[in-house]
Amino acid sequence: MANLVIDIGNSANKIAVFENDEILFQEVSELSFQQNIKAITTSHVIENIIISSVKNDVDIDEKQIAEKFNYIKFNSDTKIPIHNKYKSPKSLGLDRLAAVIGANHIFPNNNVLVIDAGTCITYDTIDESANYYGGSISPGIKMRFKAMNQFTAKLPLVNFETSFNQNFGNDSINSMLSGVINGVIYEAEGFIKNHLEKNSNLKIILCGGDAAFFDTRFKNSIFAHLISYEPLLVLKGLNTVVKYQHDHK
Repeated sequence: MANLVIDIGNSANKIAVFENDEILFQEVSELSFQQNIKAITTSHVIENIIISSVKNDVDIDEKQIAEKFNYIKFNSDTKIPIHNKYKSPKSLGLDRLAAVIGANHIFPNNNVLVIDAGTCITYDTIDESANYYGGSISPGIKMRFKAMNQFTAKLPLVNFETSFNQNFGNDSINSMLSGVINGVIYEAEGFIKNHLEKNSNLKIILCGGDAAFFDTRFKNSIFAHLISYEPLLVLKGLNTVVKYQHDHK
């Protein structure tokens, strides 16, 4: 029997089928979730379904799903294998929570910093005793470009160029590229250095839609040996919740 894991994010919807920790199938889909579930359950024997959504208006027939499968709606009340110490758990982004659960599963008994480079860039830590206290949220790369265009009179909307690698720009577009791209790298380096000062045995995980860009930039950095690239971290965290609930019935 397998687990169907669905993560409804701000920019994309991610789906995976797990058997224990093995990923049998994964995709980013634009189909409705009823269509996805119907298609996937036709080709895989699904026992459990977990759905996490950062949106409030997703059209999901939860009653129908619960009639056919063991269904978990992931939220702040879900039983999880870590200690959530966040002061306002109901306002905590479910993707952030799932990511640190996944980080704790991959690196148990370790201090882990998760850098999730998506619509926003989040920096979250979970300690060696599986305690999560919170983290930081900053604008994502594309959001920064959009903000400069929307909140100024003359700056254009610039496309994110992952190959840009200059210390400064010699025209407006390159100056904007330099400011955003170098800015997010310096920001991430600052967070990493700060956390390393407190926990020298820190592990670092990169995930999110722009994580590959960060991973490429950090390949030759002094942090390279500490960093793991886990693009499916949130899905792995959700699958960990399913297994935890199954083992603690």
